[in-house]
Amino acid sequence: MSFKSALINPTELLESLGQHTDIVLLDCTIDKVGQSIKDVKLEILPHSHFFDIEGKLSDPHSKLPHTLVSPEVFEREMQNLGINQDSTVVLYDRWGVYSSPRAWWMFKVMGFAQVFVLNGGAPAWKNNKLPLVDQYTTAASRGNFKAQFQANMYADKAYILAHYRDALVNIFDARSKGRFSGLVAEPRKGLHGGHIPHSKNLPFEELFDGIVYKPVDELKQQFDHFNATGNEYVFSCGSGITASILAFAAHLTGHEQIRVYDGSWSEWGREELNLPIEK
Repeated sequence: MSFKSALINPTELLESLGQHTDIVLLDCTIDKVGQSIKDVKLEILPHSHFFDIEGKLSDPHSKLPHTLVSPEVFEREMQNLGINQDSTVVLYDRWGVYSSPRAWWMFKVMGFAQVFVLNGGAPAWKNNKLPLVDQYTTAASRGNFKAQFQANMYADKAYILAHYRDALVNIFDARSKGRFSGLVAEPRKGLHGGHIPHSKNLPFEELFDGIVYKPVDELKQQFDHFNATGNEYVFSCGSGITASILAFAAHLTGHEQIRVYDGSWSEWGREELNLPIEK
C-alpha cells in the first residue's frame, strides 16, 4: 500500500492500520543534544519496533556520532525487525518530529521506497486520543529486506570539498543562526565555530508549527527564499540528524536531488582537519 504523501497524519495512519497488515511501525527516537528522554515514561504506538539509530544503526568504528552503517548491517537489522521488500514502513519519534526524518533518509539511501513519516509523532497520536503502550513488539519472523545503497543521496567530506564552491550545488545548514555564524559555541568539544563556505542557514526549528511540519506551500516558500541556482540540495547540521529534517522537507516540496552530509559539522568543524570555514 501507499499514502498520498511521504508525510502522514494520525487519522490516515489509523485508517490504514485497520485495512492493511503489511505496515511496520518504527519508533526512531534519540536524545537531543542536552535533552534526554530516557527517563520519561515510554509511550509508543501499539505494535511498534525500535529503530535504534544511536546503537545498532550507527557505525561503531566511526569517531563521529550517528554515522551511517554499511548496507549489509542495515539490511540485517531491518530483516531482524521483520521488514520485507513489500512492507510499508511508518516512522515516528517521541519528540514530535526530530529523528524520524533521519530514519527516513536512512531507508531512502538504502534504496527502500515505501517509507513514511508520522507528522507530530507519538505526541500527535496521543493528542488525537489514540492508544499508546509502554512496550515494544518483536518480529514474528525474519524479513526479506534488501539494501541497495543510493550514492546519489549521500555526501561525505570529499564530496563537500569537491562541490562547496559549485554554484549548482546548494548546501543548507540546519543548525541555529548562532552556531552557523560562530557566535555560539558548539555543544561538542574540539570543533571550530562557523560554517561550510557558501552554505545557507535554515535552522530546522523554522520548518515547524509546534510539533508538526508547516504546510508544504510554506516549506516551499522557505526554500524559494534562498533563490537556489541549481537543483542539487545538500544538507548538513551538527551530526546528520536535523539535516535530515531539512532533507525530508525538501522532498515534500518536490526536490529530487537531495543528499545528506553524514559527518556534518561534527566532522567538518574538527580542529585538526583544518577545512575551509566561514563565519
